[in-house]
Amino acid sequence: MSAQPTIPADEWTAAGGDSHVYDINTPYLEAGVGFQYVWVMVAGALVWYIVPGLGLLYAGQGKRTSGATMLWNCLMVSSLISFQWFFWGYSLVYSHTSSSVFLGNLDAFALMNVVALPVGYLPEIVYCFYQGMFAICTVMIMIGGFFERARTVPIMLFAFCWCTVVYCPIAYWTWNANGWLASHGALDFAGGGPVHMASGFSALAIAFWLGKRIDPETKAKKVQRNKPHNSTLMFIGTCFIWFGWFGFNGGSTGNATVRAGYALVNTNLAASTGMLGYSFVEYFMKGKHFTLPGACEGVVAGLVGITPAAGFVPVYFAAIIGFLVAGICSACENLTLWIGIDEGLDVYRLHGVAGAWGAVFTGLFANNWVSLLDGSTDAQGWLNHHYVQLGWQLAEILAIFGWSIVVTSILYNLINYIPGLKFRVSEEDELAGLDYSQMGGETIGEISLDKVLETYEVSFVHGKAGATAPSGAVTPMPEEKSDAPTTEV
Repeated sequence: MSAQPTIPADEWTAAGGDSHVYDINTPYLEAGVGFQYVWVMVAGALVWYIVPGLGLLYAGQGKRTSGATMLWNCLMVSSLISFQWFFWGYSLVYSHTSSSVFLGNLDAFALMNVVALPVGYLPEIVYCFYQGMFAICTVMIMIGGFFERARTVPIMLFAFCWCTVVYCPIAYWTWNANGWLASHGALDFAGGGPVHMASGFSALAIAFWLGKRIDPETKAKKVQRNKPHNSTLMFIGTCFIWFGWFGFNGGSTGNATVRAGYALVNTNLAASTGMLGYSFVEYFMKGKHFTLPGACEGVVAGLVGITPAAGFVPVYFAAIIGFLVAGICSACENLTLWIGIDEGLDVYRLHGVAGAWGAVFTGLFANNWVSLLDGSTDAQGWLNHHYVQLGWQLAEILAIFGWSIVVTSILYNLINYIPGLKFRVSEEDELAGLDYSQMGGETIGEISLDKVLETYEVSFVHGKAGATAPSGAVTPMPEEKSDAPTTEV
């Protein structure tokens, strides 16, 4: 095991040394740990691929005329939360000087002095970069709760505030050494609680307050189970997510030890058995046939289930966790119909429910010989007769559920009643698709179809009427006509 970098007392500063008078790379070179933080830098870059993966997955899952809005949300969240993390997010979660059990302070505001101070084997700036990717992914998952009926500007304000008041406290509880969950030994390897449960439970609260979507046929508001408009986008997005998850779990050791490699194998195996488990249940629930969207959701459920456990459980239990968690999620496919909340992207089911089961299985199947593969971490579960561990896993689930639901609900209603920041779009905009009101008519795929419709007096984009069909063209049927949507942004 490599020695951890040590900065000489006469060269020490809050930033890890003054680069004008001291080579701040020296402690890392002398300790021989350069390969450790290079791996974490690469892992952080891999994690970012989850963001466009989620955008493609969500865009394919909804209707075509809302897909471009979801992709725009993907890029904007990546940009906005990167700024939030620089501004105060990192400090609120990982400040070294906070003694609170609840939340950090602003001593590292705007990454002040976050440079080369060792965090394990890593320069702090590398650790900051890696953890920032988790914040971005979490918020991207969470905004799925606004599916197909909310305006972009209020969503982005909500995203910045939600990351501050929901994600940052929960991440502090879980991963800062002073956090109350971390100090009592709750196990969460890579974000089953702060990332998945927090985003899943919050998406449920958002969908509740937004209300049900409008049925295009009956014009009534009801919970809907729509078929994805483009399974190919879902497939591509899932591949990006699966690839990015190797950085998500593999880098969470904070080093390039055998434990990191073991976490990679657990991750891949759980994703694979997740697809098998989800498809197995789906086959019998849907008249003995499979679906590509179901396979994609199975991969996601398996990945989420193994996230809190990847660096704690033996590989054979990783296979079981992936299969069981995804099978449970598949059996609960109609969960939103049962509870009467129109959460159309199943963020609650695939992240909240799967994350909670992953936390439970972590307490049951964690074995300290796995965590000790990094040379120092001794994390015990029921297999080591450490029976209280399951109690702390349940405490984590309940605490995150309560905090996420309550704070998300308060934040939603505070923003929703600010003049000009009402979340829900008009009925016309919702039925036409968000791309027309939020993206100015820029949709994904079949752009020529929009132009044909506009030529035939059916302009969804600009609301123009009176165009004349070209000579020899077939006149469209009356039901193809549509009122122009409003364009509130």
